[in-house]
Amino acid sequence: MNAPTPSLAAVRAQDKRIVGGRGDINQLAPFKYPWAWEFFLNANKNHWTPLEISMAQDVHDYQHRLSAAERHVFENVLAYLTTSDILAMRNIGLAVMEKMGAPELQIYQARQVYEEALHTWTYQHCIESLGLDQQEIYNRYRVVPEIHGKIALANRRLERVLRSDMDLADRDNLHEFALSYLFFAAIFEGCWFYNGFTPIFALQRRGLMKGTAEQLQYIMRDEVLHCAFGIRVVRELIQEENLTLDPRALRELWDEAEAVESAYAGYVLREPILGYSADLHRSQFRFVANRRARQLGLTEPFPGAENVLPWLDEQANLRKEKNFFETRVTEYQSGGGLAWD
Repeated sequence: MNAPTPSLAAVRAQDKRIVGGRGDINQLAPFKYPWAWEFFLNANKNHWTPLEISMAQDVHDYQHRLSAAERHVFENVLAYLTTSDILAMRNIGLAVMEKMGAPELQIYQARQVYEEALHTWTYQHCIESLGLDQQEIYNRYRVVPEIHGKIALANRRLERVLRSDMDLADRDNLHEFALSYLFFAAIFEGCWFYNGFTPIFALQRRGLMKGTAEQLQYIMRDEVLHCAFGIRVVRELIQEENLTLDPRALRELWDEAEAVESAYAGYVLREPILGYSADLHRSQFRFVANRRARQLGLTEPFPGAENVLPWLDEQANLRKEKNFFETRVTEYQSGGGLAWD
């Protein structure tokens, strides 16, 4: 007869840490990070699929109402987004989630992985509905230098932290991980996705491609949570580990992100469309980047950048109640009636 397995010592909530904690990864409560559990609960109230939104009018708009310049904008925005959400899914699932030291953090990130897959389905649904050449659209991130530049920078910034054997007890590795997660949450999701959606919202504002734009509005509701969660984690990580981010490394991060976003804007908006241009796109990136820096408790990277798209805050909300850039989601309802505070 086998001897009984010896019991283990109890652990406390305060034993948890963002990374490298001494808690039990299988023991959800008591929480050390109750805010992470709230993120999970809120995310699960935002249930939707792309099949719920009609694309019939978009098919007509694409075929009969969009100019050549507008079709160029629309197609290349989709081409970038299709690859970006797959990259986001892999980064959270492979690089970040398994390094988190508390299950309440991991559970929200598991939901985030699902949402990135849902977003990818959404873009695919738009591409299929419009009858676009899938192979050509999906390959643009490889063959168009200005789209490839953003994906290549993201891969370079995130590649090493994808390794499961990255030792975060090493302070240099920990600093690299914090910078990479900051890049992912504040720039990749917090800036690039917002700028990535805005050209479609510019079309929607004129009554064009409204089905696609509505789906992007649902995606934005997920992304604002992703960004807010990531920024909260980075701030907690910096505090827990008494970590100081290298100002030169941060400056390089912002400058690289701005450079590839500027090149992308120049290609996607090589011809301005009514109400939107490459210069507006670049200026809005700088404005949003400053917001993300403030939320992180960091110095603004682009002092004096102005909000050149005052309509965006209203345009990006289905019920147009609050500015999602400035506020956080505190209550969701399933389906179309999502409330913001």
